[in-house]
Amino acid sequence: CFSLDNLLLPMRVYVNYALRKVVSILKPSKHIEHDVNTGKMKIKTVTTFKNFDMDFTLGQEFTEDLGPVDGRKCQTTVNWDGDKLICVQRGEKEGRGWTHWLEGNLLHLEMRVQDVTAKQVFKKAE
Repeated sequence: CFSLDNLLLPMRVYVNYALRKVVSILKPSKHIEHDVNTGKMKIKTVTTFKNFDMDFTLGQEFTEDLGPVDGRKCQTTVNWDGDKLICVQRGEKEGRGWTHWLEGNLLHLEMRVQDVTAKQVFKKAE
């Protein structure tokens, strides 16, 4: 992770204090695979604390188990909108989801929950 902005704000809505403190010092990396023929994607977030794998097919709603992250489950759909990868998560909180997009060698991640937005920027590995 190259930079982050307001990362802990959305977490106050659903993550306990101790986990928020741990997250604030992590430097995650992202590994993204996309099979353009099948629409299948795999996003792996790797940290020294926990790793999280997300496997899905674009445009198909699935039950996402976020137990390793924050203990919840939600109905998730991910689609391309132009050059942005948009995720909508339906569950106990309104307006939840995220958006990924590239600018040069930077991968941007904007996370949303209710009226709060957080941003992370990742640098492409050399």
